[in-house]
Amino acid sequence: MVVTIFRSRLDPAHAAQYQAMAARMRTLASAMPGFVSIKSFAAEDGERLSMVVFESVETHDAWREHPEHREAQRLGWQSFYSEFSVIVCENPRVVSKGDAAWAVGLMPSMR
Repeated sequence: MVVTIFRSRLDPAHAAQYQAMAARMRTLASAMPGFVSIKSFAAEDGERLSMVVFESVETHDAWREHPEHREAQRLGWQSFYSEFSVIVCENPRVVSKGDAAWAVGLMPSMR
């Protein structure tokens, strides 16, 4: 599993162009082999966070290198975002409330 966490702030001058591109990227990403999910959130101060999950490094890398996605990355760098950062996590540890260990109070260390 590969999780990409993308933090950003939009440049308001390019908001309409960004919205169209973002909708296209969401459609493209969700059709890619190995796509698991995407969730996006916005804070009151304007910061945005998107979390994209692919099932493997190979499927993540195929998305990263997709030509339309590359163009979206270029436009983001040049105009859409006033600031951004990307964090990519391979094979993250995942613990959820439904896990048996959680239910009996034995949640593993998150180190």
